[in-house]
Amino acid sequence: MIGIKKLSSYKFPIPCPDNPEKSLAIQSEIVRILDTFTALTAELTAELSTRKKQYNYYRDQLLSFEDGEVEWRTLGELGVLIRGKRFVKTDIIPKGVPCIHYGEMYTHYSIWADKAKSYISTELASKLRKATYGDVVFVSAGETIADIGRGTAWLGDEDVVIHDACFFYKSSLNPKYVAYFSRTNFFHDQIKKSISSGKISAINAKGLEKVIIPVPSPEAQARIVAILDKFDTLTSSITEGLPREIALRQKQYEHYRDLLFSFPKPEVAID
Repeated sequence: MIGIKKLSSYKFPIPCPDNPEKSLAIQSEIVRILDTFTALTAELTAELSTRKKQYNYYRDQLLSFEDGEVEWRTLGELGVLIRGKRFVKTDIIPKGVPCIHYGEMYTHYSIWADKAKSYISTELASKLRKATYGDVVFVSAGETIADIGRGTAWLGDEDVVIHDACFFYKSSLNPKYVAYFSRTNFFHDQIKKSISSGKISAINAKGLEKVIIPVPSPEAQARIVAILDKFDTLTSSITEGLPREIALRQKQYEHYRDLLFSFPKPEVAID
């Protein structure tokens, strides 16, 4: 935290200090230019928010089916849930065996992943449990009920060690289809009944196994995934879509802001 005394000692550039009228005109123009950049970023952010709402709506619609249209089964009937084993953040090293810590499910992972953010030693990994290609990793603990149950399809060539606050799910379902379904309101309405609340809320395997999921044909699952992938790219990708555009606008704003505030420094008199 910066104190008032220190803040008052900072020097700020004032254009044309000897000509107040001209100085204010220059300051106003700088503010106008920066306001334009801020407005553009705000517009893109608002558009992104709207697109995300649209995406969530269409995702839920695509994953909703009329009675009798498809078969409905529980996750427990369709596959098996396996709980990971415990490791701690201090076990994480720069290189080694890929691993997923439960906290990273909220900060790093989305619908699918083929590379891990973190690694642990080979020796430790040999004692733990690993998800393989096509498994879906569910986070089973979090500070709020809304955080719990998010799924990520693991599509990496290497097996990945899973934290004990997660389950990995093995089934013949399209893994990304399951991951998308885990983001729906219908999914979360079901698991709320099985979540134990407290400082850290959690759900066990039995709670997840009871979740019912629509089971269209493999072709229909792939079609739904392809549609939702396009929406996900538009609303989430940092290399494509609106998030990339917002990041570029922010960099552009910062560049011109620094440029506009770069005034020639006054010469220092030498005694």
